[in-house]
Amino acid sequence: MDTQEAIAACGFECVGTCAASELRTLEAVREMCASGRCQAYGTNWACPPHCGSLEDFQRAFAERSQCWVIQTVMELEDEFDGETMMEAAQVHQARIHRLAQLMSGDGPNVILLTAGACTICPRCTCPEEPCRFPERRLVSMESAGLMVNDVCMSAGIPYNHGKNRIAYTGCVVL
Repeated sequence: MDTQEAIAACGFECVGTCAASELRTLEAVREMCASGRCQAYGTNWACPPHCGSLEDFQRAFAERSQCWVIQTVMELEDEFDGETMMEAAQVHQARIHRLAQLMSGDGPNVILLTAGACTICPRCTCPEEPCRFPERRLVSMESAGLMVNDVCMSAGIPYNHGKNRIAYTGCVVL
């Protein structure tokens, strides 16, 4: 199954592509992580400072040619519809994990990034014990230093899908 077929099989509502050379890691994004915005910094093996350096990510992106940007988009009842927001996040993570399974034969040539901190375990073992599932752990686009809005623009897809809509974004770099 090629990348486009695998992505389609997972049901993402919005898909775009750009050259991997357009991906830029930004220290400012990592600084947002360190500021505690999502409260996962230093407490999750898939988040900074444990997920790899920005230099490592930039080098890995430079070694690849294409980036597929994938989104899970859902309609909200209103701007305070936290239940649907959480459901959309869970749907997105499930789709990303399914995509990882479908692409597992592509080996280390594929970088798969998701939205938000890794949620495989109910409570991450970081930093007391090693990751229980390092082969399944997925890093977020932000943890890799990517400004999601910029990546969406490069791929020709919207970051914001309008009023009362939520989008969770990931990407496949190969």
